[in-house]
Amino acid sequence: MVHQIISYIKFLIASSNQHGVHSPFVYDLVTKCFYDQTNYPEYKALKNYRSELLQNKHIVKITDFGSGSKVFSSNNRPINAIAKTSGSTLKNAKLLFRIARYFQPTSVLELGTNLGIATYALALGNPKTSIVTIEGCDELLKVATKTFATNQITNITAILGDFKTEIPKLNTQHWDLVFFDGDHSQASTLAYFEMLLPWVHNNSVFIFDDIYWSKDMSSAWEIIKAHPRVTVTIDTFNWGFVFFRKEQGKEHFKIRV
Repeated sequence: MVHQIISYIKFLIASSNQHGVHSPFVYDLVTKCFYDQTNYPEYKALKNYRSELLQNKHIVKITDFGSGSKVFSSNNRPINAIAKTSGSTLKNAKLLFRIARYFQPTSVLELGTNLGIATYALALGNPKTSIVTIEGCDELLKVATKTFATNQITNITAILGDFKTEIPKLNTQHWDLVFFDGDHSQASTLAYFEMLLPWVHNNSVFIFDDIYWSKDMSSAWEIIKAHPRVTVTIDTFNWGFVFFRKEQGKEHFKIRV
């Protein structure tokens, strides 16, 4: 917690809005996507989806392959509590929707389905996209897939399993967008990043959740930023965006969202 507080203060001091951005690509992303104030009708669907989970008091047993929870001491947890503490916030879900709407990715991979709030947002952002989401906990995946079915979402393929085992099995030529939201440890984050690099193309975007979760995660973020294939990164504190655009020089931005 101390690390996050100190990191946030440093972020506020170093970050800017669109006026501090000189890259046309990043400027357009910030102004037309991050700061888009349009009240999209899909927002109501996202709110209803999340509200449905927040009212669900059913208790599930969590199988955690990641770095564990900073909130729960027991693996038996109510769905509404999971949605409140570890599920995507409505603000983040709206941003993910706008990102999918802006980039229009045709192939999306999500590492860490949880209750499927982020997955739903990505699906709404581009109904024509094909989304593969991997989750290690069968109880969470059951809740997510049931909710997908209830909301008649048909463009999501949900896979139960460990990321390291399932990623090599994926049959695709490339990934347009990858959302890393399942394991907040340095070693695993870097391992998944390296595993997925062969599938990136010039316009791919990787989004890393909770880059200031711990000192280890912040260290992983710095290593990713320095990778020779990475050209542009955007740090919004909650998320880290990574781009591989060869036509751009290496630049790192800190943007308040």
